[in-house]
Amino acid sequence: MNTTTTTYVRATAAPSPIVRNLRAAIRSEGIKLRSVRATWVFVGLASVIGVGMSLILGKAVKTDPYEHLPFTIGNTFLVSSWLTTLFAVVAGTLLFTSEVQHGTLAGALTARPSKPIIVGAKVLIAAVLGFAMGALGIVGGLVGGVASGMDTGDVSGAAAGVAWALLLTTLAAVLGLGVGLIVRHSAAAVTSVLIWALAVETLATSIVSANVSRLLPFSAAHGLLGTRSAADTPETLAAALSSLGNAAVIGCWAAAAMAVGTALLIRQDS
Repeated sequence: MNTTTTTYVRATAAPSPIVRNLRAAIRSEGIKLRSVRATWVFVGLASVIGVGMSLILGKAVKTDPYEHLPFTIGNTFLVSSWLTTLFAVVAGTLLFTSEVQHGTLAGALTARPSKPIIVGAKVLIAAVLGFAMGALGIVGGLVGGVASGMDTGDVSGAAAGVAWALLLTTLAAVLGLGVGLIVRHSAAAVTSVLIWALAVETLATSIVSANVSRLLPFSAAHGLLGTRSAADTPETLAAALSSLGNAAVIGCWAAAAMAVGTALLIRQDS
């Protein structure tokens, strides 16, 4: 008895040219990220600052100046995420501005002339970098807290706090990339970010109403982390948004910066 076996071969559709180009662009951006010394500097700073701030709070400061209660691991391990956010923004700006200054952008556009694809790949890489910096900063904060001998304290909200902090540093790096796309010069972009975060928003908080100042990106970052800034007043604290609202504010700033920066890049002659 003869048995005939019929084999059905399912043809696998080849990925579209857009998908292939995007994958290639992501690989290229990943190689650039790993090969740049600044990447490892920022990653290292996130870890070191996480450990250092927890040690300082646990060994030197010891008591919360606002609540007048001893610091614990539960209320300090995310404190360094504020500085990590600043570093993530700066690192995000350099993902683009360093290419402009070193002349490698023209080569990238020549090899892969679709600017939206290049931008999309950079957004993904920036998000990964921001997430990694946030995670390392949090781990460093935990290590520093344990090493300082602080009590564990209340950690019931730790999981939610970690999730919001990681979202913040991820969006911060994307926001920085948008700033880099707009400003194009490394020193100018970094200076603009730092002046805005450390001076402009502090001044604005003392001038405009609390309902307006809460919509500024770094004010929303403080709210998302549950930390307080020197410019906080009872009015600003009363008008604070929820964690979801603060995340939406930061996301909108990142999306707006990316939209403007991408539009400027597309309009630029290659």
